[in-house]
Amino acid sequence: MEEHKVDTVEVIEQEAFKGVEVEFTANYEYCPNTDEYIESEEMIRANSLAVKDAYRKIVGLLTSEDIKNIREKYEISQKDFSEVLDWGRATITRYENHQVQDRAHDDILRKIDSDPKWLLDLLKRAKGSLSPKAYAKYYHEINEQYSIKKNQYLIDAIYAIYADFTEDIITGYTELNLDKVVEVINYLAERVSSLHKVKLMKMLWYPDILHFKRHGKSITGLAYSALPLGAVPEGYEQIVLLDGVSFDTVLYNDNIAYKFKPTPGFEIKKLSDSEIESIDKIVSEIGNLSTEQIVMKMHDEEAYNCTPSNCLISFIFAEHLSIE
Repeated sequence: MEEHKVDTVEVIEQEAFKGVEVEFTANYEYCPNTDEYIESEEMIRANSLAVKDAYRKIVGLLTSEDIKNIREKYEISQKDFSEVLDWGRATITRYENHQVQDRAHDDILRKIDSDPKWLLDLLKRAKGSLSPKAYAKYYHEINEQYSIKKNQYLIDAIYAIYADFTEDIITGYTELNLDKVVEVINYLAERVSSLHKVKLMKMLWYPDILHFKRHGKSITGLAYSALPLGAVPEGYEQIVLLDGVSFDTVLYNDNIAYKFKPTPGFEIKKLSDSEIESIDKIVSEIGNLSTEQIVMKMHDEEAYNCTPSNCLISFIFAEHLSIE
């Protein structure tokens, strides 16, 4: 009955949870005088959660800490997170403290972790259930995460466009390589003055088809369509927004144009010597042409003339390219 110091110890234990044998670390107070292990109320809760987290890991569910980290990444309270998900006010609190989530809710939490844009849509839907101050705070934090992920969204969108393209004559027998695409754009921006979007599109096609003519493979794996102003790569609207691509916006007669420039710190890492030789040849031949002149030259190419409007240009026409 006398007071004395007790130790806090960790014990590796095994227990069955939902029919699954799990191993976990439990915390106890240990009394050396009586050789007894004692659980405080806080330890009982923590040990129970440890059992459930061990189970979650075995069956492939997010742990309570994983769920907490997802919520805190967006700086949303437990109650408001449940509101945004329309799960009932206490659901997230239960998942973080004592209850194991079902597979469907687990999938939604994983989706939220990887897709802030989707969470932003859910937040907008739940706007009426939140205070204006809380909504503004959450919108800002989620939008910040969305901005961080923007490049991956662009990459995913581009690869989705190319999902049906195989490595055949349409892509120059080359798998799409966005790292090379970004390098080619920067390399051109260093060497070509007044590189606006229309001119850039043609300056991408010419090295690709020249390299195919010389070596039987294109450089980037881009597929090009025959549009009114010449060859344009599929997914070009997303490509010019990729990380590593830099441009200034310039106003021309009330219209906004993009003038591409080298990204600070740009280095060649992916392009081979033969690919650089093909790009250099194109720069020397047509790099000084104006946008109008390069469009006219494009219109004289057999590859363009033999391709129906808005259809994909085959690299089979490489042998007839005007540039050797």
